Amino acid sequence: MPAIRSTSVRAALLTVPLAVAGVLGTAAAPAAAAPRPGSGTSLTCRGEGVDPDALVRHRTETVIHAPLSTVWKLQTDVERWPSWQQPVTSVDRLDHGPFREGSAFRWTMPIPPNPATPATGLDITSTVEQLKRNACIRWTGPATGEGLRIEGVHVWNFTKVKGGVLVRTEETHTGEQVEANVPAATELLSQGLEGWLSALKTTAEARAGHRQR
Repeated sequence: MPAIRSTSVRAALLTVPLAVAGVLGTAAAPAAAAPRPGSGTSLTCRGEGVDPDALVRHRTETVIHAPLSTVWKLQTDVERWPSWQQPVTSVDRLDHGPFREGSAFRWTMPIPPNPATPATGLDITSTVEQLKRNACIRWTGPATGEGLRIEGVHVWNFTKVKGGVLVRTEETHTGEQVEANVPAATELLSQGLEGWLSALKTTAEARAGHRQR
């Protein structure tokens, strides 16, 4: 995400990790300074993972106290993302039928004016490269806006545990804008992934609790 004018708007928009647009002011930081969160073996789906050469990356996880079917449905019913992810303004499936390998979807969100870019809309096109039902998803694709382009690779793993589902996610970004300030871009990506997991957890647990009543 770009530098946002207010803390509340910035926190809301950062819920979408691929929206690390425009980024990050004018001062470049050395690439070698980039932190490497989520050390260790990268997450994979059917043997494929994130970009091993990307300087901007983050990995995180949480346990969601809800059935795996509920969590999977929320994550893969992409056209309903705007109902539980506040920053997502629209999602359009570019194919039909079950969410599967080869599925593609275009999603959008607004970007307010900031020191790096004018106000614009971020257009993200994601393609599912690998998928194993109720276990993992890997999608890739560009995020574009006025004067910017970011390439993202995103992996999700879902594992049944006692009382719920362990959801793990890892994402990498490449592109001129994010690589101009790797530590800042990494921090924004980490906030985005943490926000996404938080929204997924809150929504899935609320739905699970409603059904139990």
